Amino acid sequence: MFQNSLALSFAKNKELILSKNMIQDNPYLPLIDNIKELVSITDNEATLIMEAFEPKYLSKKETLLFKGDVSNHMRFITKGCLRSYYINKEGQEYIVQFGVKNWWVNDLYSYLTQTPAQHFVQALKPTTVLQIYRDKLEELFGKVPAMERFFRIKMQNAYVANQNRTLKSMSETAESRYIDFIKRYRDIEQSVPQYMVASYLGVTPEHLSTIRKKLHK
Repeated sequence: MFQNSLALSFAKNKELILSKNMIQDNPYLPLIDNIKELVSITDNEATLIMEAFEPKYLSKKETLLFKGDVSNHMRFITKGCLRSYYINKEGQEYIVQFGVKNWWVNDLYSYLTQTPAQHFVQALKPTTVLQIYRDKLEELFGKVPAMERFFRIKMQNAYVANQNRTLKSMSETAESRYIDFIKRYRDIEQSVPQYMVASYLGVTPEHLSTIRKKLHK
C-alpha cells in the first residue's frame, strides 16, 4: 500500500514538473528568466522554484490584497496589470505603484513587518500572478540559497526606486515627472486610464491633460 502511494505521489510530481518545463507558453518560464537576470540557478533549482510558486488568477477589478490584511506572499505578475493604492480620510485614491507583466508587486512594508497593509492591490484587467507564501519562501531559501540573494537585491532596488521617486516629487515639475514616466513605463502609460496616471504622479487629471496637450503641440 505504501509503495503504491509513493509511486502515485512520484508520478503526480513528475507530471507537474513536466507540465511546467515543457509547455512553451508556461507562465513559470518568465519567473525563472526574471530570477536569472540577478542570480545564477541550476535546472534542478529552477524546478524547485517552480514547484514552490502557485498561480492565482484575477478578474478585472478583483482585489488581491485589502487594506488591513497582512501581506504574506511575494507575487510575480505573468499577465495583466495591477495597481497598489491607498485611500485617504477624504476618500481620495492615491496610486503608489503599478505592476505589469514580469514585475513584482506587494505591500512590502506589511510583508516585512507583518503589520496590516496600508494599501489595496487590485487588478486593472484579467491578471495572473505567481505567488509564494512566506513560510514556503523560507523553506525555498534553504533549498536554493541564491533566492535569498535575489530577494535581497530586489528589496534594495525597491528602496532605491522609492527614494528616487520621493526626491523627484519634491524637486521636479509635474511635466518633468510625466516625461520621465512615459520614457520609463511606456507600456504602463498605454495600459491604464489617464486619471490613474495622474494619481500616480500626484496631480489632478485636468493638470495632466494640460501637460499632455502642451507636449503634443
